[in-house]
Amino acid sequence: MIRFTHVSKQYPRGGPALDDVSFHLNKGEFAFLTGPSGAGKSTILKLIYVGERPTHGEVRVAGQSSAVMTRSQVPALRRRIGVVFQEFRLLEDRTAEQNVAFALEVIGTPRSQIGPKVARVLTQVGLAAKATSLPHELSGGEQQRVAIARALVNDPLVLLADEPTGNLDERATRGIFQLLRDINANGTAVLMASHDLNLVRTTNYRTLEMNHGKLVYDSGAAAPPEPAPGAPPSGATDTGAVA
Repeated sequence: MIRFTHVSKQYPRGGPALDDVSFHLNKGEFAFLTGPSGAGKSTILKLIYVGERPTHGEVRVAGQSSAVMTRSQVPALRRRIGVVFQEFRLLEDRTAEQNVAFALEVIGTPRSQIGPKVARVLTQVGLAAKATSLPHELSGGEQQRVAIARALVNDPLVLLADEPTGNLDERATRGIFQLLRDINANGTAVLMASHDLNLVRTTNYRTLEMNHGKLVYDSGAAAPPEPAPGAPPSGATDTGAVA
């Protein structure tokens, strides 16, 4: 569903953000994106939701290719992608339900459909009782749940979460992570960027590790085949490519 093929990204005023990155994320998969600050995690997410375009290589998302996608095609693709950030990015003068409804209003959803959709996702994230609360009346974990509900209201194929627990305490972190797992169990693919290695290690989800713009580890990469009896070792021809 998401495929990076020899993707590099160079920003005009900086060094290479990504260097020859290749991987794919399957439909309904959950994967962590890890690595230190500046490793390229956020750039990968931006390329997926077309916040940036690759300098070299190809990014394919839901059948759309960065090589041929026009600007007019981007909004339709973005409606198939939910994005959650470390900063909750809620409208402070709107209630929880109004923040979620805004994501539907901007794409012209009929008003008769907005109420039921908003109620459904607020129930899904456990905030039906806080629908009329303003952001400042909610805890950090609750605000992030509103942000997740907003990302889910268009029934995306994939949810991108960029350090979604970075501003939360341990208890709220556990709650948000369990919510993301539940969302994934319902069929939505999740790609979660995180510095929290303790969180990563508590699961057996796939891990993509970035460092200095390179993909240095992919726990989902296929292992090399065992050599046939008497055959020479295959390691000498290993290119380090990621499936």
